[in-house]
Amino acid sequence: MSNYAGVDWAADKHDVHVADEAGEERLAATFAHDERGLRALCRALLRLKVELVAIERPDGLLVERLLDAGLRVLPMHPNQVAASRARFRAAGGKSDRFDAFVLCELARTDSHRFRVLEPDSDETKALRALTRAREDLVGMRTALVNQLRAELERFWPGPIGLFSKLDNSISLAFLERYPSPADARGLGERRLAGFLARQRYSGGQKPAALLAKLSGAPEGRVGEAEMAARRQIVLGLVAMLKTLADELNTLERQLEDAVRAHPDGAIFLSLFKDPASFVTAAELLAEIGDCRARYPTRDALCGDAGQAAVAIESGKRKTASFRWGCNKRLRGAFCTLADTTRHWHPWAQDLYASARARGHDHPRALRTVGRAWCRVVWRCWQDGVPYDPARHRALQQHCTVTIPTSSGSLPDLGATQRMLGDTVTRRAAQRAERAALDGKPTSAISLGG
Repeated sequence: MSNYAGVDWAADKHDVHVADEAGEERLAATFAHDERGLRALCRALLRLKVELVAIERPDGLLVERLLDAGLRVLPMHPNQVAASRARFRAAGGKSDRFDAFVLCELARTDSHRFRVLEPDSDETKALRALTRAREDLVGMRTALVNQLRAELERFWPGPIGLFSKLDNSISLAFLERYPSPADARGLGERRLAGFLARQRYSGGQKPAALLAKLSGAPEGRVGEAEMAARRQIVLGLVAMLKTLADELNTLERQLEDAVRAHPDGAIFLSLFKDPASFVTAAELLAEIGDCRARYPTRDALCGDAGQAAVAIESGKRKTASFRWGCNKRLRGAFCTLADTTRHWHPWAQDLYASARARGHDHPRALRTVGRAWCRVVWRCWQDGVPYDPARHRALQQHCTVTIPTSSGSLPDLGATQRMLGDTVTRRAAQRAERAALDGKPTSAISLGG
């Protein structure tokens, strides 16, 4: 007889409930979150021959220990567990042991409705750690830049718009040298020109124009003590931003090496026109993973990536609603892919333009393009092959130009290649030409007739 377990995890302890196929309790205990407690938890589940363990998270130290012990893990979304509590209670009570019981019952009776956690390879876990660490550092950088901008607006707004970005190297170097109006009092064209030369400034503005912009900003009225205090605050924020920029550069180099060395890296890198693009490709790979069983269909990937709408039907009312429950990081990566490709990829451009013509706003049009890319990415990922425009049938049908003749429509190789630009190879256009000559015309854009 199979047994099932529910684990309500916490920072200091974990409540466990184990039941058999009939729902009879086999174990109800609490284990500490330390090495001794985790070992005892895994030994207890193995001794009871637990078939499935339900828990409200898909990753973390506890999940890794359960997987390492050879147990099958059923990750549950907290919203799913919250919606199921009413099945097992009449009042509104809640406790950690009760949540463990609810998780155990879901594993026992509804496990066929959820996906068992399929662990990724060590390379994918390392890539995921790097991408999420970069996301955290970028968030910290944004917060520090906002804090620095707010501080400068209080007493010296001139440097804010002096260069293209407040957090680039030349802006930080300028604020490190001139952190207050008092430090920049003797700054002239000659000194500024020397500073720009040392920093290898390539913004195209002359020192006189930069000085005019600096002197034209409003002047603050602060006392000597406040000026000294705010000067130290600016220097501290600049030092933190410089350190953070160095760490980000180091992390991004590691991230690039990791995604290019990953067995599936070429699949996701091939989606971008610029060979140097790797951040979004790494995010896609890290969040999708390398376990093909995780997304058995392309619609499963579309839903988890938040690119497919949620259908709401009631009587005569039928609407499509925004999908809130999804992998937010994966949704952001697909929206970035859609936003970049709509500028250069003919097929993505047409999808975006059609969506806007139907009255969709920019975010919804991006999700329309992202849903289409989900299907392409899923096929490439399942087959283990990089994206090849020559094999993208929708792209070929969209861009092939035909010339009407007495014997039928024939593709114009030169016009097709000019329309496709760098997104298609000559071999693909020749394939369309051969199909037409064989009596199997390709769906195409007709030039008159």
